[in-house]
Amino acid sequence: MKGVFKKIIIKVIEWQARVVIGRYKPYIIAITGNVGKTSAKEAVFFVISSKHHARKSRKSFNSEIGVPLTILGCPTGWRDPIVWMSNIIKGFKVILFSRNYPKYLVLEVGADRPGDIKRICEWLRPDTGIVTAIGETPVHIEFFPSRDDLISEKTELIKAVPKEGVAILNADDLDVNNMRSHFHGKPIFYGFSGKADVRASHYAHIYGDRGEVKGFSFKVDHNGSSVPYSFEGFLGRQHVYAILAGISAGISQGMNMVEIQRSLNEYSAQPGRVRILKGKNGSTLIDDSYNASPASVRAVLDEIGELKTGGRKIAFLGDMMDLGKFTDSEHTVAGKRAFEVCDLVFSVGSRAEVITKMNEGKENETTHFHDSFDAIENLPIEPSEGDLILVKGSQAARMERIVESLLDVPEKANDLLVRQDAHWKRSDRSIIKKKKEKSI
Repeated sequence: MKGVFKKIIIKVIEWQARVVIGRYKPYIIAITGNVGKTSAKEAVFFVISSKHHARKSRKSFNSEIGVPLTILGCPTGWRDPIVWMSNIIKGFKVILFSRNYPKYLVLEVGADRPGDIKRICEWLRPDTGIVTAIGETPVHIEFFPSRDDLISEKTELIKAVPKEGVAILNADDLDVNNMRSHFHGKPIFYGFSGKADVRASHYAHIYGDRGEVKGFSFKVDHNGSSVPYSFEGFLGRQHVYAILAGISAGISQGMNMVEIQRSLNEYSAQPGRVRILKGKNGSTLIDDSYNASPASVRAVLDEIGELKTGGRKIAFLGDMMDLGKFTDSEHTVAGKRAFEVCDLVFSVGSRAEVITKMNEGKENETTHFHDSFDAIENLPIEPSEGDLILVKGSQAARMERIVESLLDVPEKANDLLVRQDAHWKRSDRSIIKKKKEKSI
């Protein structure tokens, strides 16, 4: 969208969203953090929607445009003015005629730049605020004067929650834990820590008959009750944190542990978030291609280090974005850990190139690729039985393309992978066309 048109659209849909909230008064659960927002949103929605009419943010609608669009129940118009005008018309219809507006809204709230969360919360006024995790070097830090400024921006969500509301905080993240001082009520803490009100323990991997990883299990304790959980098709302690956030939200709304456990029976990770997929030739893919931050990269590499496999451990690591002056150092840290736990490490993108450079002289262990298309065209490996292949990178790296090339059944990509809708496919076709024209 052009600048002026975009500003007008934002003003109109934000005004409509304010009117909708004022008229229908939904209970608002807002979620922020630098790691795990979307997964936490999904888990919270699974729990809350099992008892109440609820709506969640679509995909990662967490911006000054995305939050109002969710409230209005509208899609993004990308660069299409006709869709945006249709959204505005729909917004007025919601204001005037909606008879079954959701009782609960589960919303992501993001912060790309200073003031983002504060501006949204001034009119959103959440009833529950959930903060997931910050991480040592958070994403988007490039646009903040300091790490403390970014943390302060995330804290604005908790400041906006009234005393009679609910603050749900990650007990294991010190920066999130410290946000309790900005809430005038009694927060609910979740995590693996013994100080957590909703505490996870006994995390373990589940394996299949051929020794392939299938999922994970753990136990949750709260107020004298202990409930077991097990999930297949994805893994990672980061998903445990998301599930704990969902359990905490359910508890805050009067649900008991059995009800909550039942509501999560069908819970699964969203595409591109540490999903376990079948790869070529009996290999196993760990698809974490949705996005990447230093904290999430470290978490999934630690997970890879713990897993048992009958073949090689292989990692494709793409660019991590928005790290500013920390770009080289954080990619170096990621690379060091990757070489500790993997047999083969491949870097993808200009920022990630430092991963390969730091290990020069060991050509059989690492290769660098300009982008994900380059990696596909010059794939350096043929997957084998028992291989465990991690694919991880920020959205801009488009690492899902590599996952698709390694899938056992690539024709199922639309159902299994992230960024498979028409907008992204058009982008792919445009890039491929330009590459072909350039090569002629």
